[in-house]
Amino acid sequence: MLKKVFSQTNGLSWFVVAMLGILVGLSLFTFVYARGGSYFLDDPQACLNCHIMRDQYDAWNHSTHKQVANCNSCHTPKNLFGKYLVKGVNGWNHSLAFTTGKFADPLRIRPFNRKIAIANCIRCHQGVTSRMIDNAQGQRADCLACHGNVGHSTRN
Repeated sequence: MLKKVFSQTNGLSWFVVAMLGILVGLSLFTFVYARGGSYFLDDPQACLNCHIMRDQYDAWNHSTHKQVANCNSCHTPKNLFGKYLVKGVNGWNHSLAFTTGKFADPLRIRPFNRKIAIANCIRCHQGVTSRMIDNAQGQRADCLACHGNVGHSTRN
C-alpha cells in the first residue's frame, strides 16, 4: 500500500499539491504582510502602505478636498463592481511597480485612471461642468489639464 501512495503518478500529484500549497501560503503571507485587507476600505491611510505614496497622502491631507473626498472618491468608479475591479487592477499594477522599482518619478496617472478621475470631477462638480461647452472636436474640457494637482498639489 505504501508503494502505491508514493508511486510515480501519485508522487507527481503530491508535488503539484505541495507547490500549490506553497504558492497559496506565500500569497496569503504577502497579502497579510502588505496589509492587503486595508485596500478594501475607503481609508486613505491604506495608501500609506506603499511608502512612495507619502507625498500624495500628505498633500491630500492638507488640501481642501480632504473635507469632501478620500482617495476612492476620485480614483475609483462609483459603482461597486467597477470600484473593486479598478482597485484590484491598480493593486496588481502598484505592487508590481513597487516590487520591481519600475514606476514614474514623480508618479503619473495612467490614461485609464485619468478617465476615471475626470468622470469623478464632472460628477462632483456637475453644477460647473454642466455649463461648460464642448470644444471644436465635440469633447468636453479635460479637468486635469488645468487642475491636475487638485488634491495632490505640493505644499510650500
